[in-house]
Amino acid sequence: MKKNSINNKKSVIRRLFKNIFEFYPVMFPVVIVCILFNATISSIPAVFMQNVIALIEKSWQSGNWNAVGGKILNFVSILVVFYTLSILSGIAYNQMMAIITQGTLKKFRAKMFSRMQVLPIKYVDTHNHGDIMSFYTNDIDTLRQMVSQSFPQLLMSSVSVLTVFGIMVYYCVWLTLVILIGTIAMLFVTKRVGGGSARYFVKQQKALGHLEGFTEEMMNGQKVIKVFCHENESKADFDKLNEALFIDASKANRYANILGPILNNIGNVLYVCVAITGGILLISGAPNLSLSGLAMGISIVVPFLNMTRQFVGNINQVSQQVNAVVMGLAGAQRIYDLIDEKPEQDNGYVTLVNAREKNGRLIECKERTGIWAWKHPHSSDGTVTYTKLTGDVRLHEVDFEYESGKTILHDISLYAKPGQKVAFVGATGAGKTTITNLLNRFYDIADGKIRYDGININKIKKADLRRAIGMVLQDTNLFTGTVMDNIRYGKLKASDEECIEAAKLSGADDFIRRLPDGYKTMITENGSNLSQGQRQLISIARAAVANPPVMILDEATSSIDTRTESIVQRGMDALMEGRTVFVIAHRLSTVKNSDVIIVLEHGRIIERGDHEELIAKKGQYYQLYTGAFELE
Repeated sequence: MKKNSINNKKSVIRRLFKNIFEFYPVMFPVVIVCILFNATISSIPAVFMQNVIALIEKSWQSGNWNAVGGKILNFVSILVVFYTLSILSGIAYNQMMAIITQGTLKKFRAKMFSRMQVLPIKYVDTHNHGDIMSFYTNDIDTLRQMVSQSFPQLLMSSVSVLTVFGIMVYYCVWLTLVILIGTIAMLFVTKRVGGGSARYFVKQQKALGHLEGFTEEMMNGQKVIKVFCHENESKADFDKLNEALFIDASKANRYANILGPILNNIGNVLYVCVAITGGILLISGAPNLSLSGLAMGISIVVPFLNMTRQFVGNINQVSQQVNAVVMGLAGAQRIYDLIDEKPEQDNGYVTLVNAREKNGRLIECKERTGIWAWKHPHSSDGTVTYTKLTGDVRLHEVDFEYESGKTILHDISLYAKPGQKVAFVGATGAGKTTITNLLNRFYDIADGKIRYDGININKIKKADLRRAIGMVLQDTNLFTGTVMDNIRYGKLKASDEECIEAAKLSGADDFIRRLPDGYKTMITENGSNLSQGQRQLISIARAAVANPPVMILDEATSSIDTRTESIVQRGMDALMEGRTVFVIAHRLSTVKNSDVIIVLEHGRIIERGDHEELIAKKGQYYQLYTGAFELE
């Protein structure tokens, strides 16, 4: 195993324990004390046996059996007390461990979900959704097993090994040396076999994430698979990922499963060696080398044989738990990788506030006035200026690249005055959606400037910027809850009346009232009980209730039939009135009434103007509109 890999695992262990101590600063130390106490108690039978055999041996030699019964009773009484305490501490630590385990998982899930909320869109765009879900299922489950079972067992077995080893050294160094040689052999085997197991357990976790990601993708696209009769190809792809998981999992478990039998047999050989060595020492009358000063006798050899069994059993337990710990650490590492992902950067300091006019100037106020303003503090002189939110958007020589060296947008300059409707037209990949992503700062530009009401959007806090821009996407996303809840998603404090007005504006009110429970109808599974057109109408109503001055419609009517589109278009016209609107549409009939139509090709603006101007030019737009050239 590579050194950096080992160091990485150590850092994960340290971090995990640090987190658990932070979560449970009192309970977790108590659990550790209980585990240590139980592990120490497990070594008492060896001491008890040695004392009882020594007592019987001494009484046999002297012929005096009078005090034997009383002393053995005392030993038993002490043993009962210790084991009673062990049972009580065992119950206590198991109860506390259940709380610690589930509480730790709860906090990690909360940490992961909180981090997901502040990650940039790029992370979601570049990671398989099923693999992300695997963080919350498989990786959390491996962490649960490690925290609740593997770590306590590993700690208990390790302490038992050390305790038994100390007792063995105390009673007989010669026999301890025999066990030490066997232990070195066991550790060598554990390192060789366990190292391979650990490597494949890490691969298993990654392969499992890939398989879950593929499965989630296939479930979402099941209709498409069936329409294009792609079942066999999908199955073949699944089989490849499933086979990869099988290979990694089988190798990991094969290594882990052969470790136990090897160690057990080494333990059996060691047991025989201890018995033979003890017999030789007894017969030869060799002096006993020990810290106890006791002479070599049956009272030493017999407990030693039992301690050998206990010692080997605990070594075996340690080796088995190491594999579970490695798998848990692989899951923990993936969890920490998500938690450590850099959050979306936001250096903005301009905020959006309620304002009102006083003596011809805008001033900030707490109550809602219907007037919004950008609050712009100036660090140079400490002054604060207020700029009315109107929806004036301008791009100046903007360049953008998703990956370094691969420019997607080239020298884009355009403006949209308040209330203007700007339409983007062009083939797939021309850069239409990319521009709208830049307006929201889902991605940051490589060069140039974007200004909102004359303010560089890099200076505006992202949350405030996005509050001032509404979006209706081609892919609708509805959430579990009522229809009213989904409309209110655009403005959480909106009243029922405001939501209903927004639904009327979008044209959704008519079909909503025909639903079984009207606005209280429950939506589940992203609106599977609604048609595509109905889902889109609700998403438009959601944007309408937010009432932003700028609206982005990313092919908002592409999934709606012609009859529904006419209903939506009327609502959209009302929705767009008085707003700055950016429209992306493949249906050119929907952009005819735009103030400005911008034709994009390969990330560049090749034409701009209104419908009549572009038709008169007989350029690319003319060819698209007349059907001489079709959008890809």
